[in-house]
Amino acid sequence: MGKKKRLIWCLYPSYLLIILISITAVTWFASIKTRQFFLENTESDLKSRAILFESRIASLLDPLDSKGLDQLCKEAGKRSSTRLTVILPSGEVAGDSEADPATMDNHSDRVEFINASTGEYGISIRTSLTLSRDFMYLGIPVRKEGKLLAIVRTSIPLDVIDTAIKGIQKKIIFGALIIILLGAVISLIVSRRISRPIEQLKEEAEYYIRGDFNYRVPISDIEEIGSLNESMRNMAQQLHARINTITQQRTEIEAILSSMIEGVIAVDSEERIIIMNEAAGRMFGCNPSAVQGHSIQEAVRNTHLQQFISETLSDNKPVEKEIGLVSEEERYISGHGTMIRNIEGKGLGALFVLSDITKLRRLENIRKDFVANVSHEIKTPITAIKGFVEILRDDTSKDENDIKRFLDIIAKHVNRLEAIIDDLLKLSRIEKDAETEGIQFAESEIKDVLESAVQAVKPLAGSKGTEINLSCNDKLTARINPPLLEQAVINLLDNAIKYSDEKKPVKIEALPDEKEVVIHVTDNGRGIEQQHLSRIFERFYRVDKARSRSLGGTGLGLSIVKHIIQAHGGHISVTSTPGKGSTFTIHLPR
Repeated sequence: MGKKKRLIWCLYPSYLLIILISITAVTWFASIKTRQFFLENTESDLKSRAILFESRIASLLDPLDSKGLDQLCKEAGKRSSTRLTVILPSGEVAGDSEADPATMDNHSDRVEFINASTGEYGISIRTSLTLSRDFMYLGIPVRKEGKLLAIVRTSIPLDVIDTAIKGIQKKIIFGALIIILLGAVISLIVSRRISRPIEQLKEEAEYYIRGDFNYRVPISDIEEIGSLNESMRNMAQQLHARINTITQQRTEIEAILSSMIEGVIAVDSEERIIIMNEAAGRMFGCNPSAVQGHSIQEAVRNTHLQQFISETLSDNKPVEKEIGLVSEEERYISGHGTMIRNIEGKGLGALFVLSDITKLRRLENIRKDFVANVSHEIKTPITAIKGFVEILRDDTSKDENDIKRFLDIIAKHVNRLEAIIDDLLKLSRIEKDAETEGIQFAESEIKDVLESAVQAVKPLAGSKGTEINLSCNDKLTARINPPLLEQAVINLLDNAIKYSDEKKPVKIEALPDEKEVVIHVTDNGRGIEQQHLSRIFERFYRVDKARSRSLGGTGLGLSIVKHIIQAHGGHISVTSTPGKGSTFTIHLPR
């Protein structure tokens, strides 16, 4: 493709070429006509002089006076600045104003002589053999009573005419150059006047391309260009309105997609990503804006997702599938895929909505574990009670000591069942009250609650020789339910004493923070392994099941603590080092 030229360099050379051709043609035509005019004028002048000279020589021709004719020719030719020649019918020269007739050739073959002999006059332009100059010759016949007496020939050198014509031609060429120069300037102005508004339109269009729809150029007074300018402005306004609408819709869609908890991925028929929202990017660990336009295989390294997308595109029907993600922790994604179709029903790609069901799966697993654990917790004492009841019913010895021992064991398991049921009821009541806002909160002093909890576990601490160290500011307050918070602290202190060796101190400390009150319960026991820390607040979850049961725990104490603190709008955390002890921290909002 050739190099593009600006409009002005298309118009201006064309105008200039037209002017040059026109002026050249006019100059050439004027030069020809000027020469023709001079020749015709000269011809007329020569004819007039010949007629005048004819009247003067008539008396010298009949009878013929050659000497007188020659003398008259020389005198008249000198005065008129014209060469005069008298040629007899035989072609012999009788007189000439420039040369000696005796030395001149016979002129019977001259064109002007032949034409004049047979007509009114004859004319010829040629080089004179006598004078070696270009002449215009004109001859007229001299007749008397129908008889040809002679031919009077007048002539004038053409170099005089050429000099006059060249002078005129110079003036014509000079005028033509001035006209060409003026025409070039005018053509440039006209070309510029046409091209400038178009260049301004181009400039305005470039601003539109950059998104500046408010830029304006003066409307041209040329009707066609002015109409084009107005049409462009109307187009720009409509385009601006449509772009704003599309941008607003796109912003709304992006805001909706970015606000969605579910991940959204749209791919075309070639499995290239059209849209991916932030939730989907977080799920698969990629940047949505960076992977747009890339294939799903490049963007996401997950075989299950790739198979899910391929299956949806190939089946042409909605597909549901569960996808497993393996990262720092196992996660589960529920996916719903459906085809994207145009108005004609042709498939353009597929849309996938992905929901993170990891929490649901965990809750389902917790529920299953809870059912299994509570069944196990209840089944053990019930089995024991049932067994000892059958022994008592079938025992024939009726040994009072055995009966008393068996009844003690049954009572122990019944008490355990009662404790489990009580704790379950507590949990249920706490959850229900928290949901229905049945728990009453009031600004209360933390130290009073902590001291009451310490007094409640004093008997257990005394039996193991455990010293409880309390540290709390007397004026530290928070919006709490004192009985519930006391129950939570008692459970933490109870566990700290039970799972610590004898005579190992337990520390309880309450500290104010900028936004919360923090209560630390620290023991010096065996500690908890890292893999158990995320689950110890689940119902019936035990780190050491045999030891927990031997200490009389129901497996619900920490779960009760967690729900009590959550009802207060706070949370509980734990840090532990095996062999050194654990610290449970209650976070209460101020």
